[in-house]
Amino acid sequence: MAPIVDALDLLIWMPGQRQPVVAGQVVDKTNVVSFRYEAGYLEQPDAISLFDLDLPLGDGQQLPQDPHRISPSLRDALPDRWGRRVIAAGLRADGIWCGAEDEIDDITLMLRTGLDRIGALGFCRPGTVLSNTETASPPLEELVRLVDIIDDGEPVPSELRPLLPHCASVGGARPKALFSDAQGRRFIAKFGMADDYPVVQGEFVAMRLAEHAGISVAPARIEQVDGRPVLLVRRFDRQPHPAGGEMRHHMVSALTWMQVGEMSARHITYPQLAAIMEASFADPVRDKAEMFARILFNILVGNTDDHARNHAAFWDGEALRLTPAYDISPQRRSTRTANLAMALADGSRAATLANAAAVAPAFGISDAAFRQIVDRLVGTITSHWSAVCHEAGLSRSERERLSGCQFLNEYAFEGMGRTPRLQ
Repeated sequence: MAPIVDALDLLIWMPGQRQPVVAGQVVDKTNVVSFRYEAGYLEQPDAISLFDLDLPLGDGQQLPQDPHRISPSLRDALPDRWGRRVIAAGLRADGIWCGAEDEIDDITLMLRTGLDRIGALGFCRPGTVLSNTETASPPLEELVRLVDIIDDGEPVPSELRPLLPHCASVGGARPKALFSDAQGRRFIAKFGMADDYPVVQGEFVAMRLAEHAGISVAPARIEQVDGRPVLLVRRFDRQPHPAGGEMRHHMVSALTWMQVGEMSARHITYPQLAAIMEASFADPVRDKAEMFARILFNILVGNTDDHARNHAAFWDGEALRLTPAYDISPQRRSTRTANLAMALADGSRAATLANAAAVAPAFGISDAAFRQIVDRLVGTITSHWSAVCHEAGLSRSERERLSGCQFLNEYAFEGMGRTPRLQ
C-alpha cells in the first residue's frame, strides 16, 4: 500500500533521560527508507547513534546498504507477523485498506505502532506535540477480547480500536500485547490460544527453569484470564528514573549486530555471533559465557526458535551488552531429531550437546567448563521440574507430554551418555 505519510520524525530516549528528543527523520523513497539525523540532535553532547554499523552519527541523508530496503537498526523497531496482523485490522477498521499484511509499507507500520514500543525509539508525524502522560493500560480481559477478535479475523469494534497500539508493536508470530499491572510494572503479555499443546505454560516453565539455573532471563509469571493462561514477561527495556518517570533502554537484535536481513538470517552461525561479541561488547568474556549457557539450555528444553531476532543487546552508543534472555519457547516436536535456528559447528544445526561442545572454544569455554555448565543446567531442570510445572498449572498428562520430548529429549544427549529422566 502507498504510505499514509511519506516522512516521520524519529524519537529517541537517550540513556538516562525521561523524555524523548527528535533524533532525525525517516523518509519513504519508494524503494528504500532513508534517514537523516537532526542537526540539533547532532549538537547534543550525549547524542548516540541508532547503531554505528548502519546509521552512524553524521550529517546528510543515509540510505540502507544493499540489499536492505531499510537499515537494520530501524527494522528492529518494526513489528513482525503478529503486529502486522494487528495493524492490518486497524487499517481495515478505519476503511483505509484491505490488502495483504505483508504489503503494508514501513512508514505506516512505524506510525501505527504507537510510542510505547520495545526499546527506546518512537515515531510520530513531524511537528507532533507529545503528551507527558502515558496511555493507561487496559485490563487483561479487554486485551484477550481484542486478541481473539483479531485472531479470528473479525472486524474490530470501535470501543477496542484505541487498544490496537498495545498489540501492534511486539515482535513474533503469536498474539502478544504490552501490559502494565496496578503497580505500574511493565510486561509483555502472551496469550494462550486454541492450541493442542501448552505453548504458554511450556514457555513459562522454560523461563522459570532458566532463572533457577542462573541464566539472566526476564522474570515471568502466569495469570489466568477467563480460564485461559496468560504469560506475563517482565520488560527489561524500562527502568524507573530516580527523579520519577522511567528511562528507556535502546536495543538492537543480533540481526542488526550482523547487519543481516530476514532473508539471509538462516546463514548466521553462533560462532559468528561470538566473534561480534568479542569485538563489540563491553564485557565479551561474561556475555559470551552467558550466550553459550543459553545455547545449551535451548537444546535441553527444546527451544529451536532461537533465531537472531530472539537475541538482543543494549546499545549505549559505545558498546553492546547482552540483554536478559526472552522467548525461550519449547517448540512442538514430532520427530526424534531437532535443529536449532542458527548453526553451531560445521554448518550443522543439530540440537545436541555434542554439537554445541564443538563451538565451545569460540565462546571461551573449556572442556571442563562445558561439563560443569551441562551438569548445572541438567541438575536444575531435574530438581525443579515438578515444582515449576505445578506453578505453571500443568496437568499430569501435559507434564508427561513435555517430559522427554521438549525437555531433556534423548536426542540432545546423543554421544554424551545416558539421558536423564524427569519425574
